[in-house]
Amino acid sequence: MCTFDNHETMVYCEMCGVFRESFVKSGKDVSIKESVNGISNNSGTSALSNSDSTKMPAKTSTTNFDGDSERKYASTSHDKVNSTQLASVGSSSSTGKKLKEDQGSSRASSSAQNKGSMETLSSDISQLSIERNNVNVAQPLPEEYKPEGWMLADQESGVLSQLNLAIVGHVDSGKSTLSGRLLHLLGKISKRDMHKNEKEAKEKGKGSFAYAWAMDESTEERARGITMTVAVAYLETKKYRVVLLDSPGHKDFVPNLISGATQADAAILVVDASTGSFESGMDGEGGKSVGQTKEHAQLIRSFGVEQLIVAVNKMDAIGYSKDRLEFIKVRLGSFLRSCNFRDSAVTWIPLSAVENQNLIKSPSDARFTSWYQGSCLLDAIDSLQLPSRDVSKPLILPICDVIKSQSTGQLAAFGKLETGAIRNGSKVLVLPCEEVATVKTIERDSSSCSIARAGDNVAVILQGIDGSRIIPGGILCHPGFPVPVANYLELKIRVLDIAIPILIGYQVEFHIHHVKEAARVTKIVALLDKTGKPSKTAPRFLKSKQNAVVQVTLDQAVCVEEFSKCRALGRAFLRSSGSTIAVGIVTKIMRQDQH
Repeated sequence: MCTFDNHETMVYCEMCGVFRESFVKSGKDVSIKESVNGISNNSGTSALSNSDSTKMPAKTSTTNFDGDSERKYASTSHDKVNSTQLASVGSSSSTGKKLKEDQGSSRASSSAQNKGSMETLSSDISQLSIERNNVNVAQPLPEEYKPEGWMLADQESGVLSQLNLAIVGHVDSGKSTLSGRLLHLLGKISKRDMHKNEKEAKEKGKGSFAYAWAMDESTEERARGITMTVAVAYLETKKYRVVLLDSPGHKDFVPNLISGATQADAAILVVDASTGSFESGMDGEGGKSVGQTKEHAQLIRSFGVEQLIVAVNKMDAIGYSKDRLEFIKVRLGSFLRSCNFRDSAVTWIPLSAVENQNLIKSPSDARFTSWYQGSCLLDAIDSLQLPSRDVSKPLILPICDVIKSQSTGQLAAFGKLETGAIRNGSKVLVLPCEEVATVKTIERDSSSCSIARAGDNVAVILQGIDGSRIIPGGILCHPGFPVPVANYLELKIRVLDIAIPILIGYQVEFHIHHVKEAARVTKIVALLDKTGKPSKTAPRFLKSKQNAVVQVTLDQAVCVEEFSKCRALGRAFLRSSGSTIAVGIVTKIMRQDQH
């Protein structure tokens, strides 16, 4: 054993790196478990690198989703150390063996007795960080998740499948009017409320806004005549229970569109067929910029939406002209193909929301029926296919908003379950605050329900946590499988139409699920060719239509996951000066935030 004169409290020798005899002997006793927080099952040893060490949290967890046991966090931090002061566990073992051969006969028997204990200890420890006699060992999280039986239950009989449908398009294309008209025709707006909206709209000289006001309820939205936030409404078809996400069209409120419409399974792109209005939606004001029709189409495809209904609205304004419709289909169709929408996944529906033509039944106007024999909008919605719902993975529910429950008056986390399932009494981990809470109540469309599964939009009321700790952009997840919280990411992006090249240090708004955070481009790693192969040299800047791998640093850490592990938490959008400049996916979490 080591013969250097060390203080009795030292567990290792700073000169030779060998464990002290008293520390090794304690391995035979139960007290060794109190010195080491956790031991990895992986083989091998680890050494501190030449770089400064960082905080390494040790987390222990249980995988029982509904049991009494909760996730426990133990986090120890240490100061920066120089690797020259410490030796690896492996080198310590070999050095100790050499020193033992040189010991006198008085220590020979003691050395032989402890040799087996040292070899067993050093072979079991895979990650050991020692600084000032503190031992910090991270225990790995469970590698496999096994869903419980209730999570995999079949669709309840008589219950319609839920379809999340985003309504997007250029400002003043008639999105809110179309949504309000659909709700009214399907009996979701009472005659009393409709009469009230019509009266108030006429009093303010905006008679044509009566149906839009069914969606635009705030005073400011009604005064300005535009949608500012994503309005949520519910309707039922023969096949689906539809959640309508009426999104703002004005360019100033695109961030709200990104936050709300990321929940969409499919989308309706509303186009104004009027002469000049369609062109503005494509080319912007004066034809010098990208219109909101184009930007919304690019964004909705980047959300992962593959099925699209193009509602060519205001056909009454052009006399239900077939030629005008064909012109729109050729020009917009070409752009949609460039956004990777397949022709077979795009449905074209000409209609007039104001005149109630071709919404829930075939048109009645002779000018329309003379050439159109296709589907109405409601039938087109029923023809959409539901994306796969993954309930076999751990729970992930991004928090879109924190609302007050209409039934209880308590604060609730509102959002769409991306994966997994929850029920009343389930334990959930709330991020980024890292607190465990219990599900008290689940509400769907203001009605209580006992279970929610992937694809459902719900409001979840929690107990055991302060309401101020629940924030939009946060995550509810399985306590045993936490979502990473990070601020340094690698992205694979597609640069859109931009006027100013993207340089290293470029300041951007970083959008991901329901979060917006200031960020900067810290590195341009490589350009990607059409096959996805990276260039050998890194470019100095990026320009329009280029694909590239970049690294970004966020001012504050956000809940994020690599796209390959969770698509909903791995889609990113970069914006600057009021425009979306790039869309992409998170390919690597470069540095995870440690608490």
